[in-house]
Parts: sequence; C-alpha cells; structure tokens
Amino acid sequence: MEGDALYSIGELARRTGLTVKTVRFYSDRGIVVPADRSPAGYRLYGIDAVARLDLVRTLRELGLDLTTIRKVVDSELSLPEVAAAHAEALAVQIRVLRLRRAVLTAVAERGSTPEEMEFMHRLARLSEDERRRLIGEFLDAVFGGFDDAPAFAGVMRSMTPELPDDAEAEQVQAWVELAELSLDPEFRASARQLAEEQIAEQVRGDVGGPRRDIAGVVREQVGPALGAGIDPASPQADPFVSAFIGHYARLLSRPDDVDLRRRLAARLSGVNDPRRERYLQLLAVVNGWPAPESLAPALDWSVQALRVRTT
Repeated sequence: MEGDALYSIGELARRTGLTVKTVRFYSDRGIVVPADRSPAGYRLYGIDAVARLDLVRTLRELGLDLTTIRKVVDSELSLPEVAAAHAEALAVQIRVLRLRRAVLTAVAERGSTPEEMEFMHRLARLSEDERRRLIGEFLDAVFGGFDDAPAFAGVMRSMTPELPDDAEAEQVQAWVELAELSLDPEFRASARQLAEEQIAEQVRGDVGGPRRDIAGVVREQVGPALGAGIDPASPQADPFVSAFIGHYARLLSRPDDVDLRRRLAARLSGVNDPRRERYLQLLAVVNGWPAPESLAPALDWSVQALRVRTT
C-alpha cells in the first residue's frame, strides 16, 4: 500500500517538485523527519513527508520564515492563527509599498527636488489622526467662526478626505497632493474669502426660502447657453445673463447696475479658482467618489458675459 511506502530523498523530491538539495535542507532542520534508513544508511521518508513538504512549500511561497513553519507543521501553532498574523503583516507591507509607489510616481511626474520628495513622503506616512488634524486645521482656517451658519457644517463634512486603510496608489497620491494644497496659505486665504462672501449673501436679501449658492445658480442657468454654443458676448446671451444677474441682485437687495455686475464677476472669478476645483477632484479620488462636474465652463462663460456688459 502507498501509505506504507518509503521514499528516498530523490523520490521525495520528484513527488513534491522540490530539488534534492531543498528536501535535504528541510530534513537537516528537522522539518521533515526520516521514517527509516536503507541498509546503506540513506534516509527514507513516509507518505506524510510528502504532505508536510507540500505545506512547507506553500507557506514559504507565502513568505513565512522557517521557524514559524516548523511550529506549524509540528502543530505548536495553529495554521489559522499563523495565517491571520501573516495576512495582517502583509497588509502593512502592501500599504507601505503603495505609499512608496505613490510618492515615487509623483516625484517622477513632477520632477521634484529631494526636499519636495521628503515632504511628500512625510505627508504620505501620516497616521489617520495626523491626517484628520491637518485637514481640520485647513477647514478651521476656511470656516472657523461660522458656527451660526449650519449650512457650513455639511460643507465641512463634504470637504473632508477619508483615506481608506487599503488605499490604492492613486488614492495615496491624490491625498499627498490634496494635503499639500490644504497647506497652501494663498489657497486657504482664497477659500476663506469665498466662505465669507457666501455668508454675507446668505444673511442678506429678500429671496424667499433657503439661500442658494450663486455658483450653483449660474451653472443651472448658463447650462442651456453652453449647450447651444451661444457666444457670451452676443445678444442671444442676454436672457441667460439677465437671469443670473437678477438672482444676484435680489440676493443682495441691490439694483442691477455696473457695480453689481463687476462685483458678481469678481465673485465668480474667485469661485473659479482652479485650486478649488482641483481640491474637489482630489477629494473625490481619495474618498472613492464619482468625479465632480466641473464648474469652470459655466463660470468662464459667465465672467466673459459680465465683463462685456460692464464696459
């Protein structure tokens, strides 16, 4: 019967697909033990050695060290416990590799200096608490002091990145760029100004119901003009321009005049800051959200239309 058969090292190597040298190595270290010896003194192994060597090969391919493998095959450690611990260790290694890949990819694409690379590396390695603190400081710089404006609580939540533990390299790279952007003093100042202007618009005017962000109104009302390919400087654009100017005038309880149009053009230009749109794009990547719709086409069209009508 096969269960009673004994195998030489060469035969055991052929049955397991290992080399003779490897089988001898495992035998010398007591991972597989001979069941007997031939009359000439050569080691002979039972069928259980085949199963042990198959297990050893699999565990080695999975990266376990020989000391741990010996404890598993000798039943000193349970295989599920070892597998769970090793899987956890591999998860950490995978995350580290993703971080390294993200930083190196960014360095290659940007042509970064060693100092910039070190800075990006530090951002990528921040813990979850450190990431939250960094973004919290940014959001406080932008929205701090607006506790009486409940709408901003939702905005702050919607602007908070949540990098998952198993983040892909693309998400890590997006996080690094987003973190850099959030630390940019000029971007913070620009975002703060937009928040202050929005607060001022929300507490003024005689528009019934909830105050709508002017950028959203412009996108909605200018969309058909963009779709129809209407030139913002042409007379055909007048009804669309009048619609969003009228909304802004009612919002501020002011007449439609040159000063109002210039103010609105400046407001929309501020909203059209490419850093703001980039932040939202990166945020979507980090959080695994769909890519946001760009406001730039509608805002560009509106600003051009306003400038033509204020000269």
